[in-house]
Amino acid sequence: MPVKSDNWIRKMAQEHGMIDPFVEGQVNGGAISYGVSSYGYDIRVGREFKVFTNTYGAIVDPKKFDPKSFVDMVSDDFIVIPPNSFALARTVEYFRIPRSVITICVGKSTYARCGIIVNVTPFEPEWEGFVTLEISNTTPLPAKIYANEGIAQVLFLESDELCKVSYADKKGKYQKQTDITLPKIKQTV
Repeated sequence: MPVKSDNWIRKMAQEHGMIDPFVEGQVNGGAISYGVSSYGYDIRVGREFKVFTNTYGAIVDPKKFDPKSFVDMVSDDFIVIPPNSFALARTVEYFRIPRSVITICVGKSTYARCGIIVNVTPFEPEWEGFVTLEISNTTPLPAKIYANEGIAQVLFLESDELCKVSYADKKGKYQKQTDITLPKIKQTV
């Protein structure tokens, strides 16, 4: 399953709407870079964030997530994540992953060198939506996250055969998400 090149990414974005909006080359010039790179695509973090707080004494429980666990923030410039804290955000880009493709997403080194870790789970075959980003400030200091700039890099892996069951086939719980999506547990019937 080889990693796909910039030419493949351009073709898939332009012909199949895999990434929207799509930035043809690397944008930097004073910004944390984003756009197509040699073997991946650097995604941007949007302007809406959910920053975790202990103000209300909520317990973080992935099965019964309490929305009082965070504070909503919106900024066209940046937000600050408190020391040893965490935020959720979403990408600027909307993704439509082909059935023969899975992705791996890793944080950008600019943030990693500052103790800011970005965690994103793989985009499964035929998953579609805005990506919910998990951003951790592992430092004892407040950390800035810049809205509308690069945050992580997506690597695309294409199989030579189609998967038996795609994310769309199994009606995945995070399919076509448009906002920052909180943890969900599928209920059994």
